[in-house]
Amino acid sequence: MTEPFHILIADDEEGIRFVLREILTSQGYRVTEAGNGAEAIIRLKHEHFDLAILDVNMPQVNGFEILRQIPTLDPDLIPLVVTAYGSSEKAREAMQLGAYDYFTKPFDMEELRITIQRALEKKTLLNQILDLKSQVSSRVDFREIIGQSDTMRDVFNMMERVIDNDVPVLIMGESGTGKEMVVKAIHSRGPRQNGPLIKINCAAIPENLLESELFGHERGAFTGADTARQGKFELADGGTLFLDEIGEMPLGLQAKILRAVQESEIQRLGAKAAIQVNVRLITATNRNLAEEVAARRFREDLYYRINVVAIELPPLKRRLTDIPLLVDYFIEMYNQRLGKSIQGLAKDVMDIFLEYSWPGNIRELENVIQRSLIMATGTQILPGDLPPHMTGRAAREGVSPFAQRQELDLSIPMPDQVERVIEETERTLIREALRKTHGRQEAADLLGINRKSLHNKMLKYGMLENGL
Repeated sequence: MTEPFHILIADDEEGIRFVLREILTSQGYRVTEAGNGAEAIIRLKHEHFDLAILDVNMPQVNGFEILRQIPTLDPDLIPLVVTAYGSSEKAREAMQLGAYDYFTKPFDMEELRITIQRALEKKTLLNQILDLKSQVSSRVDFREIIGQSDTMRDVFNMMERVIDNDVPVLIMGESGTGKEMVVKAIHSRGPRQNGPLIKINCAAIPENLLESELFGHERGAFTGADTARQGKFELADGGTLFLDEIGEMPLGLQAKILRAVQESEIQRLGAKAAIQVNVRLITATNRNLAEEVAARRFREDLYYRINVVAIELPPLKRRLTDIPLLVDYFIEMYNQRLGKSIQGLAKDVMDIFLEYSWPGNIRELENVIQRSLIMATGTQILPGDLPPHMTGRAAREGVSPFAQRQELDLSIPMPDQVERVIEETERTLIREALRKTHGRQEAADLLGINRKSLHNKMLKYGMLENGL
């Protein structure tokens, strides 16, 4: 059975201690009291506490002096400060000395209770992160995929089961969760590792060209077909064919994919004879294909053919304990690329990362680290090095970044500033549209632009390479 959190109440008002003790013990916490600052320090020297509620104005030793000694007494302790004499200066001083939060008497008991709960939840999460970091050397040997969370362990277990079984695999997950990395890992460790890995994004190629890309064509098959050309199925013969965003594939072409998988043969456009192919098929989608089948937008027979084994990649917000591992990995990578020597994140930056919703998943985290390394001037990434939308209300409440007032730099000429704001807004609008819809055509419709314009903008902003 897990030990209850231990909380120290240090206040010279017996009534305050009584009320706090009653509330906290009713919540299942273990509570110890101290009637003055000197007694609080003695308690901290001889007992372990998870959180301390410190009154600023106490006889002998005040709350600020205790705050100054906490890094030596117990650096893992979470301190909360309360006082009857509130002021912005005292609040600022308390936060600078390491207080988690600051309350003025008479304080709202419910607000204090919620703050304590959140602080201890974060402490639990950080402890889990430290445990996982110490175990990183024992991680399953998928070195290109970073993760130690329970959800990623499930992914690794599924990958191990399918590597040596030459069956179709369907990978599901939001954009930016790392689906292509899973494909590479399965291919490179399976029996087809010496064969080719051929990839095609079904949403990035116009419908009238996709069939030729997949199956190839003979000379003269259509206007502009000056020479015969192999398709992706032929190129992948003996290896793995990865069809990304298969949920975007037109229904007519789905029937031909089904035949190719069932019969292990394809027919080039304009050809009379079929060609035998031997490929392992891996597909990926950010759509719910079961719902697409119910809506008659995806063939049921093809769905069951490609969904022999499904692997679902969790969004980053469901694997928070992996964030420090990913941060270390990206910092090391971009230190080398950018010639920087950043050693890590400031503690408050890690707090921001753990509270942020990460709508763009791992790709967004990678982009944030790259940007922050460029902006950083010291040895650590500080809050000021982060994109503006991550340090405000949006980070805590999930408000879309473009809904905030943009942070402007008046040292930049106005035309450049306007262009930067427009580009940032367009990027955010595209991410939001892709997150709220089931594919690029729906996203384009939601944005009021055509699919080609959406594709061009994603290409301009590097969003195609980022797996969005």
